[in-house]
Amino acid sequence: MTRVWVTRTGPEADATAKRLAAVGLIAVVAPVLEARPIAGIQIDLDGIDALAFSSGHAVAAFAALSDERGLPVFTVGAATARKAQAAGFGRVQSADGGATTLAEKIAAADPRPTTVLHPGAREPAADLAALLAERGVAARAVAVYETVPTDLAVAPDDIDAILVHSARGAERVAALMADQRRDHIEVFAISEAAGRPLRASSFARVVAAPFPNEAALLDLLK
Repeated sequence: MTRVWVTRTGPEADATAKRLAAVGLIAVVAPVLEARPIAGIQIDLDGIDALAFSSGHAVAAFAALSDERGLPVFTVGAATARKAQAAGFGRVQSADGGATTLAEKIAAADPRPTTVLHPGAREPAADLAALLAERGVAARAVAVYETVPTDLAVAPDDIDAILVHSARGAERVAALMADQRRDHIEVFAISEAAGRPLRASSFARVVAAPFPNEAALLDLLK
């Protein structure tokens, strides 16, 4: 039976493992990164009329820093939308895509936000504020969490495939497997950007999901 290394951060990694088990695959959960909230951040909501979240970690970190729950919320995908709703936000819309899709969703909203706050990672994969500015929407970003390497020292043994959810995660995978044989292992990445750091390595193949969400990613394994 195929053994799949789940590299994404927890607790989302456990949810991915359950989805793999449901289709008859063995999940080897060994996150390469972990998310940590940044303490002491001051949230300035002056002039803000909407929030944008591109990860569930950002939702959790923001919710711990601010009691604001009345502003409309735009999220990158359905999973993040569910986390926002669970955190108490009442008006939540999902873009069901990536950062560019999220920016387009916000710019096309009716009513259209005047100024958006984007709570996110210290080192974001995409500059959402810049994408919004290109579409005529003012935005500012605030780092509320950071991703750091876990203490995982070596890659799991006897794996047939790897799931990669971010470019930083892919970089960690490459480092952990630098001295291991890889030509029998397939890599499935949530986006082209997430798979790019591994394309120069000698994996059997590196395949990117057609849409940047886990449903599309797991469809590749079927």
